[in-house]
Amino acid sequence: MRYLLVEDNIELGDAVVARLSMDGHAVDHATTLAEARDWLAVAEYDLMLLDVMLPDGDGRQFLSEFRGKNPPPVIVLTARSQVSDRVDTLDLGADDYLTKPFDFSELEARCRAVLRRRGGPAPAVIPLGAALFDPSSGTLTHDGQEQVLRNRELRLLEVFVRNKGQILSKSQLLDRLFPQDAEISENAIEVYVGRLRKRLAEAGVQIETVRGMGYRMSLP
Repeated sequence: MRYLLVEDNIELGDAVVARLSMDGHAVDHATTLAEARDWLAVAEYDLMLLDVMLPDGDGRQFLSEFRGKNPPPVIVLTARSQVSDRVDTLDLGADDYLTKPFDFSELEARCRAVLRRRGGPAPAVIPLGAALFDPSSGTLTHDGQEQVLRNRELRLLEVFVRNKGQILSKSQLLDRLFPQDAEISENAIEVYVGRLRKRLAEAGVQIETVRGMGYRMSLP
């Protein structure tokens, strides 16, 4: 998943980025609303984590700019704990609200919950050929044998599952797996796709190379 974090507290922002990156997510970090607008102009995000009080404006006003548009889901992060603040923020279009200071495990859980709600009801375990994929535990089970996917493999498989039958270019996959400022070449995608192919081979699931275009996951 690709997240946009809008937070001017550098120490907190770095900690959030580090925690989410450990789970294999790509996180871009903006410290102002102007930077956030720049990021949103050039990239697509699965989720935005938005602070309220920022150097160049109020995050709630920024949130209101999305009315009538199709923004990523938004979790507001703020030190304000009054009920009226929470209600106002949710009415402006936020999907959830988390009061600082917060526990990172709660942040991760709320991110998963918001993404599930936006994606609609989904089975806890997803059949992939002869295997079963459990996104919550990051496991792939075939013939009673359970494989625990590494973080990047897990996120890559999630991207393919969300886009079954579609051709995804290397640049699209790179965009979903790594933050914008990461110095990662498209060769890294070949490595991760190769690892994932080995994981899925016995289950009869193929990740095809479509020459000149990218990759496509096909099920038997």
